[in-house]
Amino acid sequence: MRFLSYISIMVKNLDHLGIKSIVNRYDLFFIDLWGVVHNGIELYENSIDVLDKLAAEKKDFILLTNAPRPNATVINFLKKIGLKKYFENVFTSGEAAYKYLISELDKKKFFHIGPPRDFDLFKNIENNNVLDIGDSDYILCTGLFDDQENDLNYYKNLLSNHVSKKMICTNPDLIVDRGEKREYCAGSVAKSFEEIKGKVIYFGKPHPPVYNLSTSIINKNVLCIGDNLNTDIKGANVQNFDSLLITNGIHRKEILDLELEEVLKKYETTVDYIQRSLKW
Repeated sequence: MRFLSYISIMVKNLDHLGIKSIVNRYDLFFIDLWGVVHNGIELYENSIDVLDKLAAEKKDFILLTNAPRPNATVINFLKKIGLKKYFENVFTSGEAAYKYLISELDKKKFFHIGPPRDFDLFKNIENNNVLDIGDSDYILCTGLFDDQENDLNYYKNLLSNHVSKKMICTNPDLIVDRGEKREYCAGSVAKSFEEIKGKVIYFGKPHPPVYNLSTSIINKNVLCIGDNLNTDIKGANVQNFDSLLITNGIHRKEILDLELEEVLKKYETTVDYIQRSLKW
């Protein structure tokens, strides 16, 4: 990971210049979906305009998301909220996790933690899903149960006698904003499991495999665009990619309350560019 003195960080603000001012520096763009392209309810028109402009410039881009579901499920959601194209550019952490489950754990029994809407992830191995955690070989975490969305201690209690089993976490995000509502993600459950000495295997940003699985990054100048310092930006830092932080996303209140420099220091990250929302 790049480590720079926080005192000497020089971050370029693109609010007035637009991303067009730097686009020719890069061959490949990893663009987060939730928080950058949509808010869980509706698309951001300016972000769709950026995708159109990147396509017109013949720039490669991947809509890389820490969604704990297969590509096809996320594509269907994007269609429902109005996206008309770029479906071939979508790649999810769930898709990466599924490849691992099939290749490494296809005969093993698992206990699923997450809502029913995530069942698509394991529909081809659904017979391996057990209802008693004691009967499982591993734990598959895609999110939180619908009736236990707010109490992380519930999961610590549930898992306290099963720390010898590994957890597969298909979404490293800790939180997400669905419109104006903030919600816990699978990453928060995984973190709670780690706090009681459980072992977690993560799929998704900031962990390197998801980038390589989604496209070829060899000999390419890469820019990662996202609103989450823990995942989008830290993932860029880990692989020495440049990064653009969308400041009106998940960290907007922190950035308003503190200096940007302090927020970056808190999350042990560096960024090259900032923009309030993604605009050409």
